[in-house]
Amino acid sequence: MIMVALHLLEGRLGERIACRFLLKQGYDILARRFRGRSGELDLIGFEGETLVFIEVKTRATKSFGDPWEFVDWQKQQSLRRAAEEFIARYDLGEYTYRFDIVSVVAPGQKTEEIALYRNAF
Repeated sequence: MIMVALHLLEGRLGERIACRFLLKQGYDILARRFRGRSGELDLIGFEGETLVFIEVKTRATKSFGDPWEFVDWQKQQSLRRAAEEFIARYDLGEYTYRFDIVSVVAPGQKTEEIALYRNAF
């Protein structure tokens, strides 16, 4: 039997919740969990003609702050490099792009909260 850390399961649940939420908001999702040499991108999609790289942050509670607050400068740089790699690999340089953050608190609970931060950095 394979054991998976609880925080990883919670993160994957958060990604599924975020994906459904974004689809309802009108996004077209192109890819999930893209892994490049520079890092990982949780979700990639289009909102209209804009290519959007979405970082999903999931937390059980807000005890240590809002999930989006954990996307620090270093993480932003890693996401930028991974996005540039994705754009180059799939020849998407003609599109404008941005970075959004989806914050998921208490995934799957009655108190679940989902927040979208467009153009977050």
